[in-house]
Amino acid sequence: MKVRTTGDGPEKAGHHGADEEATRVFTRLSTFEPDARDLRDDADHPGDDHARTFRRISGGAEAAAPPEPAPTRTFTRDTLSLPGRDGPPDEPDRLEDPRTLRRPARTRRPRSIGRIVRRTVALLVLTVILLPCATWAWVWYTARQDERPPSDAIVVLGASQYNGRPSPVFEARLRHAAHLYEEGVAPTVVTVGGNQPGDNFTEGGSGARWLVEQGVPADSVIPIGKGSDTLESLELVAQVFEERGWRTAVIVSDPWHSLRSREIAEDFGIEAATSPARSGPAVLERETQLWYITRETASLWHYWIFGESAAVRVDAL
Repeated sequence: MKVRTTGDGPEKAGHHGADEEATRVFTRLSTFEPDARDLRDDADHPGDDHARTFRRISGGAEAAAPPEPAPTRTFTRDTLSLPGRDGPPDEPDRLEDPRTLRRPARTRRPRSIGRIVRRTVALLVLTVILLPCATWAWVWYTARQDERPPSDAIVVLGASQYNGRPSPVFEARLRHAAHLYEEGVAPTVVTVGGNQPGDNFTEGGSGARWLVEQGVPADSVIPIGKGSDTLESLELVAQVFEERGWRTAVIVSDPWHSLRSREIAEDFGIEAATSPARSGPAVLERETQLWYITRETASLWHYWIFGESAAVRVDAL
């Protein structure tokens, strides 16, 4: 064995010439980097090559250094300019983003005159159809009501009479009025109605005599021997009410005649209720009822439009 002398002392040389490296300390590391604080400089320690110490760096050179921040990229949304748009001369034409475009307000198309005329005509036709139907239902509904409030007088509208004798329709009205008088609805009964050419008796006079014969006191009956239709008869009744200071009345007529009678009486300033007679020829047959309702609907519209009574009499029987 040979002995080799170094700056620090004699060393033994190993096999394969590895004696110099025998004192070096190595550690298996995934990544090695000499520590600048522990690495001895050859200038300060000449000949001490085998006494170097290595330190493990956990993350390597790349991990040891702090990561550089990623560069920040700034984006700006370009608006696309529409054709014909004025812009700065130094900027290219751009189109606005469709998502930023404001939707223009919808403009209502003007309606044509023909369209307005068609709708107006359709509305008028619908009105012409619906209003008579509604009036027909109103006449039917009022005919089914029986109102008997305490009043100043009971007014019996006239009907045909034959030589001083009331017709079946008129007699049914008078009988109902006598019943109301007995119930105490009003202290006075007013009978109204004129006569036809050649008649010796009037409807009002014939009705008053019939009531007296049935037991109604004569001083409780007021006959009005004039009036050729409902409008004229109620106008005469309104004059009597005004003379006596009366305001309220219960009108006795056929069921289908009740609505028109009440409307006319109220136009003359009378607070009217209706209590129709429910016996007699006017209410016996369904066909007769339908005819009277239809006729009264037309008569009511005739009064509303022209302000006069229809020419055909309700009490034809």
